[in-house]
Amino acid sequence: MAQLVIHQPRVAWDGARAFVRMAGGRDYEAFAYEAFAGRVHSQLGRDLYIELAETRERILTDWVRTGGDQHATDIELGRWRVRLEDLLRTRPDLLDPVLDLIASTR
Repeated sequence: MAQLVIHQPRVAWDGARAFVRMAGGRDYEAFAYEAFAGRVHSQLGRDLYIELAETRERILTDWVRTGGDQHATDIELGRWRVRLEDLLRTRPDLLDPVLDLIASTR
């Protein structure tokens, strides 16, 4: 029987891209963000839900301040990559929920 090997750093990177993409959604994507944030809360917990909301605030505030510069988005990508890599290292049982959340953004 073949065994699937999961490369956690890759999952963390893909997750970071998905989380930041959802957090940075503009007005027309607000419903998608709210749905995604609700799933983060139910599947990964309150702490990551709050961190996602803080990420959204930083990205949107910077977007308004700079007129669309990607600097805040790039910083948040790095933060989320580390955050998710640490999460998957300490809580490998959350791999499936993280993969599910990533898949929901495609």
